[in-house]
Amino acid sequence: MNEELRRAAAHVIVDDVELPVLAESARHHLTRVLRLRGGETVSVTDGEGAWRLCMLEGETLEPTDDVQHAERSRRVTLGVAIPKQDRPEWLVQKATELGVDRLVFLHADRSVVRWSPERADRHLLKLRTIAREAAMQSRRVWVPRVDGPQTSADFLPTSAVAEPGGRAVEAGDSSIAVGPEGGWTPKEVDLAQSVVDLGEHVLRVETAALAAAVLMRRH
Repeated sequence: MNEELRRAAAHVIVDDVELPVLAESARHHLTRVLRLRGGETVSVTDGEGAWRLCMLEGETLEPTDDVQHAERSRRVTLGVAIPKQDRPEWLVQKATELGVDRLVFLHADRSVVRWSPERADRHLLKLRTIAREAAMQSRRVWVPRVDGPQTSADFLPTSAVAEPGGRAVEAGDSSIAVGPEGGWTPKEVDLAQSVVDLGEHVLRVETAALAAAVLMRRH
């Protein structure tokens, strides 16, 4: 991470880094929640790699340097069978903090949780908001994509799957799919590019997804 981003008092997403304007929610967060004062440094990003430093003046931002464009490292994708209850929200937050670039929620053959089109729209809207908030907290200048639901049959041919007995995660792995609590069916495993092992213990869906993210980002 750029040291200037790390040292900024706060990091916010704006529509245009050339003329940064605080949304009402960001203004409230900076001035009411964080209680920042005039003269403090705030970094801004458009979530697509462009960012710059600004000075907080009252409730507005004054740019203090030129716009910078971050180079994007190797992109990492997680495919995840939809977990139960509020676990997708926690997963999106932590995957964003770990540097995942895309998170795709899946309907697998043994999925217990499935989203109807109406529910999917509501869930994705909330999860994308969580991804933006987590990107600001973790000083990311690229906001991850959150997509789905996609069928395992559509997703797996372009991804490895996590399954006991597979090979170790390698440097070339940039997409790993984690199945539901009941596991992948043999047919689904056959669809995948390869099979990777995440360790000797039985993991919850969201824990396995984060383990996959860490192993991919490590290389």
